[in-house]
Amino acid sequence: MDPETDLTLLKQRCAEQGWHLELPSSIFRQWRYFSGRDQERLADLTAAWQDPSVDAVITLGGGWGAARVLEAGFQFPRRAKWSLGFSDPSALLLAQWAAGLPGAVHGSSGGSDEQWERTVDLLSGRSVAPLQGRARRAGRGEGPLVVTNLTVATHMIGSPWFPDFRGAVLVLEDVGEAPYRVDRMLTQWRTAGLLDGIAGVGCGRFSWEMDDILPGDFTMEEILEERLGDLGIPLVLDLPVGHGRPNQALPLGVPARLDGHRGTLELLPRPSA
Repeated sequence: MDPETDLTLLKQRCAEQGWHLELPSSIFRQWRYFSGRDQERLADLTAAWQDPSVDAVITLGGGWGAARVLEAGFQFPRRAKWSLGFSDPSALLLAQWAAGLPGAVHGSSGGSDEQWERTVDLLSGRSVAPLQGRARRAGRGEGPLVVTNLTVATHMIGSPWFPDFRGAVLVLEDVGEAPYRVDRMLTQWRTAGLLDGIAGVGCGRFSWEMDDILPGDFTMEEILEERLGDLGIPLVLDLPVGHGRPNQALPLGVPARLDGHRGTLELLPRPSA
């Protein structure tokens, strides 16, 4: 869908839930390939997070630009708030989790009605069904869930907004990256020690142009298994997460279990205070 169609659908879905949707002025601006200059987008995002009447911030579109808002000086206030997005806005989700704030949800306001119902359930605090993938390395891992776009996260390495993944169940997804580029990024994660101590790895959807693969090259599945399968932790592929459909919503920071025997990713109840 194009952004205008996405916005129309979001308006309709919010109205059906009885939610009041406020639209910042920056979404109607354009500065080259951005929806407004960095300081304009920074001002709108800051205003949304500081407004006590706003319960959630929903991002539309992707491409590139969220990390520039962080660079421009965006800081999360200490008030927790729901935020929804994926792809390029993964930068904001990671920064929110790194700041110790709950409420970041990797997902989309688009997609099928069934996909949207899952998103509404998460935003409303209701339980959701486990996701089914394909088991590749046995074992069970539990920890806080972190879901992100591989390319976006890779380009945040070394920044103040890159979180510590130790003890976490990590789910990665990407689009438009050939297997050799995914190989290159995962090798950087390995050599930088960023995969040390994680509880499990799940992979959502990875898609690319077939012209990027030559006869005899590694397939994407082979690269994911070769780079992630020797960590001594459960590995699950083909989770219904990321670019394409369905893109099932998942919250960051929530306790989760990755089952490398059954190929499932399950959200667990938060421990009682």
